[in-house]
Amino acid sequence: MSYWLIKSEPDAYSIDDLRRDKREKWDGIRNYQARNTMRDDMRVGDKIFFYHSNCKEPGIVGIAKVASQPYPDPTQFDPDSKYYDPKSDPADPRWILVDVAFVKKLQRSISLAEIKEHPELGDMILARKGNRLSVMPVEKRHWDIILSLK
Repeated sequence: MSYWLIKSEPDAYSIDDLRRDKREKWDGIRNYQARNTMRDDMRVGDKIFFYHSNCKEPGIVGIAKVASQPYPDPTQFDPDSKYYDPKSDPADPRWILVDVAFVKKLQRSISLAEIKEHPELGDMILARKGNRLSVMPVEKRHWDIILSLK
């Protein structure tokens, strides 16, 4: 089993939206490194921290899980989608996605500031300066430390 973190702006799609929907396509990923992670490394059942970004207090707000194998992101072929990619070929899709399923909402948000206060989390990708990835791996030891903070 592997551990991941996915970011979403709460006004675009929040942990409460995922709780309501139960399962959702994690579409619109247009970063090659994030795409490669989803395509090559994510497996059904892997655990995911759900992170609210670009908000008053960014932080980990819930837990989800990978609910499907990777498959082509249909938004890349939809000219009406903001994620449309005219260079993507249906015979060789450029962008993929996985479905994610709700597991639980944390009792409180574990803020980025709080994560950065813990020296044992200092080497976590999320805590690094300039990190912009929307999908990133989380080491098991970091996963366990963060869960102990809730």
